[in-house]
Amino acid sequence: MAERAKITMERIDQYRWRIPKGTRPGMRVDGVIYASDKLMEHIRGEQAAEQVANVATLPGIVRASLAMPDIHWGYGFCIGGVAAMDIDQGGVVSPGGVGYDINCGVRLLRSDLTEAQVRPRMKELVDQLFRDVPCGVGVGGSLRLSDKQLRQVCLKGAAYVAELGLADEEDLACTEAGGCLEGADPDAVQPAAYKRGNDQCGTLGSGNHFAEIQLVEEIYDEKAAAAMGLAEGGVAVMIHSGSRGFGYQICDDAIKALRNAPRKFGIELPDRQLVCAPVESPEGRRYLGAMRAAANYAWANRQALAHLVRKALAHQMKASVTSLGLRQVYDVAHNIAKIETHELDGQLRRLCVHRKGATRAFGPGHPELPARYRDIGQPVLIPGDMGTASYVLAGTAEAMARTFGSTCHGAGRVLSRAAAIRAARGRQLEKELAEAGVIVRARGRTGLAEEQPDAYKDVHEVVETVHAAGLSRKVARLKPMGVIKG
Repeated sequence: MAERAKITMERIDQYRWRIPKGTRPGMRVDGVIYASDKLMEHIRGEQAAEQVANVATLPGIVRASLAMPDIHWGYGFCIGGVAAMDIDQGGVVSPGGVGYDINCGVRLLRSDLTEAQVRPRMKELVDQLFRDVPCGVGVGGSLRLSDKQLRQVCLKGAAYVAELGLADEEDLACTEAGGCLEGADPDAVQPAAYKRGNDQCGTLGSGNHFAEIQLVEEIYDEKAAAAMGLAEGGVAVMIHSGSRGFGYQICDDAIKALRNAPRKFGIELPDRQLVCAPVESPEGRRYLGAMRAAANYAWANRQALAHLVRKALAHQMKASVTSLGLRQVYDVAHNIAKIETHELDGQLRRLCVHRKGATRAFGPGHPELPARYRDIGQPVLIPGDMGTASYVLAGTAEAMARTFGSTCHGAGRVLSRAAAIRAARGRQLEKELAEAGVIVRARGRTGLAEEQPDAYKDVHEVVETVHAAGLSRKVARLKPMGVIKG
């Protein structure tokens, strides 16, 4: 097998590194990676930087092929990748730029509870969540949907769950895109996806998905935290899940359907995992229609999960959801392609923005933000590993100018799942976490081993990087107290 060509990386400034346009044949723009020196030590030794260069060859790409500090290898695009394609210049959409778990994302609920109230009851609270919130590979939930109902989920997203009484207007207002992308096409979804999705709405799934009770440990921005309802010593709940088997099947079907599209449109690819089609081609429109359906399913799923979490906590605390103040802070997508308008070279351009393992981070004043966040910027939710911390940040004008309003999405893996399992041999992970003050419940040891803290980068370093680089600013740090996983 031929040796891979070495990727050249030049320092731009303290937190940016350039892969020059000429590094790979066919690159249309530079690659730009956001990373500290410490994070770059690891990035240099893995394939993800090659994927940044590969993405720079795609038709219509503008400004740069971008990567966030939580970058690691993925299918086609790196995880942590951001790429915007100019639709009017033949820009393409690529399933590899979204990923298999379409609209995997995070939702945060704040509460009026304090650590003193929940810490003595943490085991009972976690057990209650584990009983009430379906989690694990292939585990279905109580919300069984017919194909007709699933088509409504595809079209309406979280609003359909609201019609069932599982959400209110505040939930929808504090969800990215209102919990629904327009232009979803239920007819573009294959029967196999409907079959997989009919009992998975309102389920957590497995892998890195979780529901976590968290302590608001430190506030960095009092004004922003107040707008979000977060106060030091308070308790919040973070939910991380996506479109489950429904979205996975849609991605899998799309990759197969698009395999001949590059040849049809005269697109040369350095990696066949980058299969793509022009946004405005029949093939591109069909994929986007199906992807939007999966994204809407994911928002409905997280909304149903939030309802189950609220009920479980209220039951265990012997109080009402209202009296506990379990209100939504925000819900953000991590794996998605969206049509957005951004300023480029002094002109407003219509772009297809791919964010794969990256979070939208719109700055203050953006019209898509709810009124309560218009002055502070969009809430950005960054889950860490279950033994360390998660963060709440806010979007910035700098992100709008440099990264199409995008920032990191989490800590980012440093160990593959197989390597993490090997590293966990002989260890008692539940006991280790309990000694660190975190109660965890998981369906099996394998899932826990795959997601152990050692499998991830230092989330503090990742967050400090995007904060210092101006892509989002720190608002609060959240410490895990109790976690359920598939």
